[in-house]
Amino acid sequence: MWIVLGLNLALVGILVSVGIGAHSLGVLAEGADYLADAAAIGISLLAIWLSGRPPTATRPHGYPKATAWAALINGGWLLLLTMLVSATAIGRLVSGTREVHGLPVLIVSGIAAVVMVIGALILGGDEDDDEDHGENLNMRAVLLDTAADAAAAAAVAVTGAIILAARGNYWLDPAVALAVSGVIGYHSIRLLRRVITALGSDD
Repeated sequence: MWIVLGLNLALVGILVSVGIGAHSLGVLAEGADYLADAAAIGISLLAIWLSGRPPTATRPHGYPKATAWAALINGGWLLLLTMLVSATAIGRLVSGTREVHGLPVLIVSGIAAVVMVIGALILGGDEDDDEDHGENLNMRAVLLDTAADAAAAAAVAVTGAIILAARGNYWLDPAVALAVSGVIGYHSIRLLRRVITALGSDD
């Protein structure tokens, strides 16, 4: 997870700069999402550390559900972010989308997609080695978010290519941001239901 944290932080500044310069909501959404991911991964790492601490007099059972709580926070934060992006995308579609520069959108989103695929592969290997249910949920939350980031970046890159080739169709930028947010929101709700079930169990 430390590697994925570093990848997210490295991409945030680049994506935000390019998103502002290219007038792309899709790229700006990527940057905001990666910043949220960095915070979420930090919470996950803290939860893993807490779950590994030995029992104390005040906490005889330790922190067995710390990672599940981290997954809950991560899933909730991701769902909130998708709602904000969706609202902004709808606003742009209704009021009209200004010119979007396709080439920088294509380049930076293509790079981001490749980086996030690498991050998802790394996390997938870590998840297979994890036998703790709570920690597995926590890792699955981060893995889901990273895989969704890769898909979102790829979709934005394709949109940039279409805008570049057509020299228009700028409405595609907020449209793809809205579509990707819907998919991520759906998977976030499914994850949250699993986490809430795990937190409600006695195991």
